[in-house]
Amino acid sequence: MQDPRDCHSMVELRAGIDALDRELVALLACRARFIDRAAELKQAAGLPARIGARVDEVLANARANARAAGLDPDLAERLWRDMVEWAIQHEEAAMGIKEDRA
Repeated sequence: MQDPRDCHSMVELRAGIDALDRELVALLACRARFIDRAAELKQAAGLPARIGARVDEVLANARANARAAGLDPDLAERLWRDMVEWAIQHEEAAMGIKEDRA
């Protein structure tokens, strides 16, 4: 992967960003397949989609991983919080749980 400092034009820079975005989407698709499997395993084990301690752990991991990579931990937490909430809703739908958010 090209270092951003080696980009000498916005065309080069945007090409690098676009390539990274493709990689990120592929990784997110892989993560979603793990979520699909989690729904199957949780349902078989009688576990709920939302397990509070695990949510906390995933968010703490995101913050720690961000710090280690030089990324703003607040940004990482916001992104992961959205992913986790999507995953929980996705698991609930796969498990046949109706959403009741009146």
